[in-house]
Amino acid sequence: MQTELLPVSENNPKHRVAYQLPVGDQLLPLNDLLGHKLSLQYQGEIHCCHCGRKTKKSFSQGFCYPCFRKLPQCDICIMSPEKCHYDQGTCRDAAWGEKFCMTDHVVYLANSSGLKVGITRATQIPTRWIDQGATQAMPFIRVSTRQQSGLLEVIFKEFINDRTNWRAMLKGPADPLDLQESALELLDMNASRIAAMQEQFGIQAIQPLLGNFSGNFSDKEPGAVSGETAMPNVLNIDYPVLEYPAKVTSQSFDKQPLIEGTLQGIKGQYLILDTGVVNIRKHTAYQVSVTVP
Repeated sequence: MQTELLPVSENNPKHRVAYQLPVGDQLLPLNDLLGHKLSLQYQGEIHCCHCGRKTKKSFSQGFCYPCFRKLPQCDICIMSPEKCHYDQGTCRDAAWGEKFCMTDHVVYLANSSGLKVGITRATQIPTRWIDQGATQAMPFIRVSTRQQSGLLEVIFKEFINDRTNWRAMLKGPADPLDLQESALELLDMNASRIAAMQEQFGIQAIQPLLGNFSGNFSDKEPGAVSGETAMPNVLNIDYPVLEYPAKVTSQSFDKQPLIEGTLQGIKGQYLILDTGVVNIRKHTAYQVSVTVP
């Protein structure tokens, strides 16, 4: 689904998400359909989102098996960026790697089903946060490559989660958290390890997004990163949901070709129907018709 953050208003101090569902060559505005019945009919075909080849099974959210085996966006380092092998000359497509991996990334904190750490390209803010159903999010370190962001994530996930509990996320908004304080604690606890990465890659390659801090961790004592340090603003996100399900029941076109129900909300990449939830991203490349009676 395509998303857009709407401006805050007097009635809603949070940024509401507007959703559009690509159906053929058209974009279906979903926010306008809240409270209406939807019918999603699987046509029985899956076409690779890269080459268009008809395939019996979708790999890595929309690819056929040959593309899954050869494309850089399906390599192991996409799920585990710290395993990047670009510098070894074995990237599946060096030009693709230079465009998407050898570019600025951010390490962020988000609150979707609780506190989590994540990484994304700088250009993917806030799309990445919306896709995860985060109600709060904030970047706190900027790095020069995807691998560097992955190495930092490995450090931080020793202390906090790096995954979203999607069932909890779909049951309601997460309780508000102090992301700025959590970021300061993570930076302070791991100052020596961040300094080691700065020594390896260069200070400018690993830059905490702090207003009153030099960015050089090599001479910092524990407690040097304090609550007096200015932090980035937290983005607060609101989703178009009329009613959250008491029990989350997942529906898939792999099990039922017709999915129908009243649209009660949209959050992350999920449609929340009164009959269950549907992960739209999971069904990328599935040929589906949509009817609004």
